[in-house]
Amino acid sequence: MTESTDKELPLVQHLIELRNRLLRALLVVGVICAALLSFSAEIYELASAPLQVYLPESSTMIATDVASPFLTPFKLTLFVAFILSAPYILYQLWAFIAPGLYRHEKQLAMPLLASSIVLFYAGMAFAYFVVFPLVFGFFTSVGPANVAIMTDISRYLDFVLKLFFAFGVAFEIPIAAILLILSGAITPDGMAKKRPYVVVGCFVIGMLLTPPDVISQTLLALPMWLLFETGIFFGRILYRRRKEADPQDDREQSQDNNSAD
Repeated sequence: MTESTDKELPLVQHLIELRNRLLRALLVVGVICAALLSFSAEIYELASAPLQVYLPESSTMIATDVASPFLTPFKLTLFVAFILSAPYILYQLWAFIAPGLYRHEKQLAMPLLASSIVLFYAGMAFAYFVVFPLVFGFFTSVGPANVAIMTDISRYLDFVLKLFFAFGVAFEIPIAAILLILSGAITPDGMAKKRPYVVVGCFVIGMLLTPPDVISQTLLALPMWLLFETGIFFGRILYRRRKEADPQDDREQSQDNNSAD
């Protein structure tokens, strides 16, 4: 009984630490959300600005549900609080897994975590400043002249959150490519050979993650492909540096090939 308890104790301690770090992350999200609640209307106005620019002077956004004027800005404020808390959440994740990493893994993980945060924010900024004006400008210009454009605030929020998430995740492609290369799952040359399949996959993912219009799908697929090429470029550099720093891997791989022959 004692041996069984001693073996299970480390796992219990890890679960307790994970719970505590999750609670800290949720607490930070709640504090930021509470601080932003008084500005929820202004936050929604900022989020709806890309559409408001293209609405006719006589058109406004509407709320078809009784609770929408309160719940929709609150939902957006909670999303903003989560996004602003992302660095602290990732720090808690890092603090949980860091003790189990080697020194060289820690040196690589920190830049990748920081880059992932920056790239996610960059993807959201790209969606807000580039994609939204193009998409909303196109949608509002092709409608029939006798149809008044009055978008429901809840449906609009669902639309923009979907695009925010899609572009934020898409901009993480370089990080994923670098991790695959450094983990040894694939070489830079092997990844480059799969370029035709990746291009097709980018358009398929763009079709699944974005609303059913060609503009937003293309605006997501093309950056995904360019980010894939960026991941290969930096992956080659890091792969070359690792090989130069540890040529033993090349000798071991050559010996394995000779033994296989």
